[in-house]
Amino acid sequence: MNKRKIVNDPVHGFIKVPYDLLYDLIEHPYFQRLRRIKQLGLTHLVYPGAMHTRFQHAMGAMHLMTSAVETLQAKGLEITKEESIAVHAAILLHDVGHGPFSHVLEHSLVEVSHEDISQMMMQKLNKEFGGQLDVAIEIFNNTYPKKFLHQLVSSQLDMDRLDYLKRDSFFSGVSEGVIGSDRIIKMLNVVDDKLVIESKGIYSIEKFLVARRLMYWQVYLHKTALAAEQMLVHLFKRARKLVSKGEDLFAPPHLLFFIERKPELDDFYENESVLTNFTMLDDDDIMCSIKTWTQHPDVILSTLAKGFVNRKLWRIKISERPIKPEVIKAIKEITMEEFDLKSTKAAKYFVFSDTITNNAYSIKDDKIEILFNNNELKDIAKASDMLNLSVLGKTVRKHYICYPKSIEDRLQSEKALF
Repeated sequence: MNKRKIVNDPVHGFIKVPYDLLYDLIEHPYFQRLRRIKQLGLTHLVYPGAMHTRFQHAMGAMHLMTSAVETLQAKGLEITKEESIAVHAAILLHDVGHGPFSHVLEHSLVEVSHEDISQMMMQKLNKEFGGQLDVAIEIFNNTYPKKFLHQLVSSQLDMDRLDYLKRDSFFSGVSEGVIGSDRIIKMLNVVDDKLVIESKGIYSIEKFLVARRLMYWQVYLHKTALAAEQMLVHLFKRARKLVSKGEDLFAPPHLLFFIERKPELDDFYENESVLTNFTMLDDDDIMCSIKTWTQHPDVILSTLAKGFVNRKLWRIKISERPIKPEVIKAIKEITMEEFDLKSTKAAKYFVFSDTITNNAYSIKDDKIEILFNNNELKDIAKASDMLNLSVLGKTVRKHYICYPKSIEDRLQSEKALF
């Protein structure tokens, strides 16, 4: 059977599957599940075109990995066929552990990060494939001797980021995210087992970091998508509360499994049914359940569900300063009156506050280093004459509060808000 397939991708053009093992991994139900998980969660409620999936992203990242490996090999770096297969497998499976709507429900259904679940699924696949993923898992965990291979999979300049910025920009229509991924890859090199960028690529890196910062504010942390995400999180808090009281709640069995309990990391290892049920979850299960909950007799659950399904989203206000407790209290009191809620505990499902952060470049993690002609290496934060270190490495934190739009008029008339 010919396994060297070609996929037509709207972002990168024709994508080749370079190795038979990768084809077999792509065909596996674990990977096919990613077709049913949106890359950007609920961002399509703001940018209607952002309906692309984790499957598409993983394929794109694999394609970029092929370019990166070929570039480094052409510059005299030794990457064996076994290592090439492994690093391709590692990037292909790096997101296989994502749950429904990607990051949105990551800690609502389970108390485990998607990276840990990806690793567990890779271990499971490794058994099925007779140990063919041994090196891929080492690269994924950064225990393989050639550390630069892990950097290609997970770092501040990995194939994951190079694909998702370009892909998310394409499907959302936000042009600020467009980056020169091909040029960045052509400028890759390795010094002392560290991935570096040749000095000719410094402007592309500057554009990459600026694009990442803008995409976070404009797409990933867009306030409307954030409001929808918080409504979804609180929907599942309410669902879990009702189930804990013994109330019947419709949901597919594998989703109900996680509503009834919230597994931690040890549970995945000790109980095989946890991972089995998780690998059946996708976006369709969530939407099917929430549509049914719009008719549930519980007012809190049905109100949240109707708002979510019909895009009647909560109002969200973002502030540079923490939301004052008296403001939160006033909003909760008005909400309780509006929806005839009997307690402030019930109001917490309708009024909630938190923080968001944006950090385009971490000066503490593995750095993006620029290689100059005299073999000198400089951190991009110091090598760039455009990007200021104090700005580039700064984590920007903002505060927000969500509440029902229906109380907006009362808030303005009573001057209770900001």
